[in-house]
Formats: sequence, structure tokens, C-alpha cells
Amino acid sequence: MAQDVAEYLSQNPRVAAWAETLRCEGETDKHWRHRREFLLRNAGDLVPSTPGEAAADAESGSRRRQLQQLVSFSMAWANHVFLGCRYPQKVMDKILSMAEGIKVTDAPIHTTRDELVAKKG
Repeated sequence: MAQDVAEYLSQNPRVAAWAETLRCEGETDKHWRHRREFLLRNAGDLVPSTPGEAAADAESGSRRRQLQQLVSFSMAWANHVFLGCRYPQKVMDKILSMAEGIKVTDAPIHTTRDELVAKKG
């Protein structure tokens, strides 16, 4: 799927440029590659189709809030996958359903405190 995303972005430079504006400073290429896929899979009509639309979107409070929420979900998902962070169950359910189908083959394996305690007992 990552190859599909790269091909899609090479054919859609405006979308690629838009996505790059959402990358965090200092974000590794590996994290960004997967988080970008998460964003693109869930962006829907949040991706501006023309430069004028991008400027108009900046004015739209509703679309701005939707985009902020999407970026937040993408960060929570990446933090869960790559850093082992946990969130309230409602958030976990949401981000895992949004990420369905994204294949991360090189994610670290994390052991929770509860799992460690269960092994001792």
C-alpha cells in the first residue's frame, strides 16, 4: 500500500504538497510515511483540489476543525503504533478503525505494565 500512496502522490503533486504541510518538524521518514497514509485515507474532501480552495479552506472554521481533528487522530495513531502510547478506549477504537488496512511491518513491539504484572503473577 505504501507504494500505492507514493504513486498516487507522484501523480497528484498538489495533494503531495498539501500533505507535506501536515508533516511535523523532526518527524522521521518512517513515521511520516505511515502517518501520511493515515491522513490521505481519511482526508476525504479535506484535501483542497485547487490553490484557491486551499485559501478558502483556511477561512472555513468547520473544515479547519475537521482537519485539526484528523491530524490529531493521525498523531495519536502514530504514537500508539511507534511509541506504544495508549488512549481512552473510545479514541483507540476510532483511530484503529481509521487505520484499518494500513500495513506497518517495522513497528516496535511494546509490552504494557499490565502485561508485565500478569506475567509475574
